[in-house]
Amino acid sequence: MCGIVGIHGPQDPSWIGAMNRSIAHRGPDDDGVFVDRAVELSLAMRRLAILDAAGGMQPMRSPDGRYVIVYNGEIYNSPELRAELEGAGERFATDHSDTEVLLRLLCRDGEACLNRLNGMFAFAFYDSVKRTLLCARDRMGIKPFYYTAGSRRFAFASELKALIELPFVSRDIDRQALFDYLSLLYVPEEQSILSSVKRLPAGHLLTYSLDTGKLDVRRWWQMRYTPDHGVREADWPEMVRETLRAATRRWTLSDVPIAVSLSGGLDSSAIAGIAAQSGLSVSAYSLGFSGEGEEAWNELSLARDVARKWGIPHHELVLRPEVTLDALPQMVEALDEPYGGGLPSWFVFAQMAGKVKVALTGTGGDELFGNYGKWLPLEGGPLTRLLSRDNRPIDQASFRREFFERYYYFPDAGKRAVLADGGDGCRDTVDMLYQRFADGSSSTTRDRVAGLDIGTQLPEEFLFMTDRFSMAHSIEARTPFLDNELVDLVSRIPAGIRTRRNGLKYLLRKAVAPLLPESLLTAPKRGFTIPFGKWLRGPLRPMVEDLLAPDRLTRQGFFSRSFYDNYVMPHLGGRADHTHRIWAAIMFQLWHQRFVEAPLSGAARSAVS
Repeated sequence: MCGIVGIHGPQDPSWIGAMNRSIAHRGPDDDGVFVDRAVELSLAMRRLAILDAAGGMQPMRSPDGRYVIVYNGEIYNSPELRAELEGAGERFATDHSDTEVLLRLLCRDGEACLNRLNGMFAFAFYDSVKRTLLCARDRMGIKPFYYTAGSRRFAFASELKALIELPFVSRDIDRQALFDYLSLLYVPEEQSILSSVKRLPAGHLLTYSLDTGKLDVRRWWQMRYTPDHGVREADWPEMVRETLRAATRRWTLSDVPIAVSLSGGLDSSAIAGIAAQSGLSVSAYSLGFSGEGEEAWNELSLARDVARKWGIPHHELVLRPEVTLDALPQMVEALDEPYGGGLPSWFVFAQMAGKVKVALTGTGGDELFGNYGKWLPLEGGPLTRLLSRDNRPIDQASFRREFFERYYYFPDAGKRAVLADGGDGCRDTVDMLYQRFADGSSSTTRDRVAGLDIGTQLPEEFLFMTDRFSMAHSIEARTPFLDNELVDLVSRIPAGIRTRRNGLKYLLRKAVAPLLPESLLTAPKRGFTIPFGKWLRGPLRPMVEDLLAPDRLTRQGFFSRSFYDNYVMPHLGGRADHTHRIWAAIMFQLWHQRFVEAPLSGAARSAVS
């Protein structure tokens, strides 16, 4: 696990070092740089040593010197792939480095090897003979990859902040990204919040020619549902449980101690139970909230029950509002894009920092197994009736009315009314979501809905947040639910079995029931959230009144005064609940202060002075 950066084109020698230092938190154990001045190419990495600490140094070169790789991630079927390569005559220089396995596979098979990799990765692979870069991101988008191209240059990085170190990267806001962010609380698609920087989407690869500057991005993997009606419904739970068990064992490959981020929910509790039952020495970390009424959000008692059932050492933190406020600047620094979603994971990883390097999470369980929570309010509505007849398509008007405007946080018309430019030139966010829904590879509505979540919210919100918050504390977060074999199994389960209207994650709950205490199986789903609505009217109110003051909004030119009048004041006065809209604006303001209003870094400033 590490962070990677690179530049091609005219460059100051100090730039690559500045980029690498900006992501030092991703790999405090080691760093390395490769420079080929003849072609103006620099590659660098920061390393968090998990496997083969003595080997696995990067950038890594092939034995003949032709190829170089910088790589962020872990390949969990690396031992099997290594054995295959050794059987074919390959001789390895390291004991069990997955970096060397990936390098040898790429040297032999090129991009064709991607489908054989079970794990998480983002890498850049340089061919010095063809003078090309091959860059790729894992199937589900667990590891990040940002890039910028133009003005005879190409640069990439694991985090946006590394590219901001470069003087030729503009800090201009992409208005469409901001428009979408206000509805989703995350920036979607391949565009970052900066107009000059893009993200390589999940399951995509990028090729770049150093000679011509030609850049090509294309998909190499897509979730496809192929229901297997030959399996009895009664057999699926055991198949899911055993596949998840095998995945968890694979994803605990490590030379260092492992912890579990235990929320008290179904997904993370199942991972904790499997890890403990497998004989692994793990510890668990959980979060709760203090204050009147906060017990509605707490799942600490459930987390305690899970830890007690399996005899797992359990560490707890009870969060107070002032602690959240104090940590916000650090969170914004770590995220380096606006993000208005849940923040509890920050404090879980902060507890782990300095004690463990690897943490297991339950991320992905909701999306894979059809968390029905967001559909329950629609019971009896047109969309729900469509869901009961799988092959009937949903038209865009129904999609907008029954899905987007109920489930997402800011209707398109509402955003246009409070943005200073009225959202001119921006397509509606619902159009993007509907297009993704319509382009899904499945013929059934339920599978298209699941595919929409897997292709948008999972990589662009949850995996984004998990990567940034874990790596900010030099911790590698692992997500066994996103193991290739489990994802492939889920794609074969008929939607009518996988998603039941009479319960949340019906099939997964049945599969992991033997691993969980009764208290958890009967508890309602609460979600791993912070009670921001109350806090914004109380201890966080001064921050709201400062960051969203009318004169500040007018001066910045993004929001009009109507945002304050129509949303901030009614919420603070207790006349309405606009928690998500206000929080989205606050997090954008904090991000803007840190990454746009702040002066250039030393490297960038000296380069343009």
